[in-house]
Amino acid sequence: MNLNKVLIAGRLTANPELRNTPGGQSVASFSLATNRVWTDKSGARQESTEFHNIVVWGRQAEIANQFLTKGSLALIEGRLQTRSWQDKQGQTRKTTEIICERIQLGPKPGGFSQSQKFSPGESSQNKKPDSKIEGSEREDIPIIDIDSEKDDIKPEDLPF
Repeated sequence: MNLNKVLIAGRLTANPELRNTPGGQSVASFSLATNRVWTDKSGARQESTEFHNIVVWGRQAEIANQFLTKGSLALIEGRLQTRSWQDKQGQTRKTTEIICERIQLGPKPGGFSQSQKFSPGESSQNKKPDSKIEGSEREDIPIIDIDSEKDDIKPEDLPF
């Protein structure tokens, strides 16, 4: 049995680069940084960072380019692939990349989406965003009064 599966969560080191193949297929590439923290034998805290090259194809590439930016948190599921090519000096080079099969976007850096805005001069801490979202009206939630005698529905008749 063979298995080539990678699951990695980290932050983008730069904005994704979107390109198109001569056949018209979208491909995006970016680097993801992951941190490892541990305590060594002397009790000192140690930290190391690994950088992973990610390649995303098709519609997911377009989504990654649209929604991911430097510092964004992303969860990548994919497979490892090593490829080789000739550089300008004629030497053979190799690189190992993660070919993304699924991507899950994390929260935006800074913690708020573009639709969440605050009044000028307000701090973003301990404040609620404005209730209106750009381009849409907020719809009031209807109130259902199950004690009303208008309806013939009794609470005990509800299946949940």
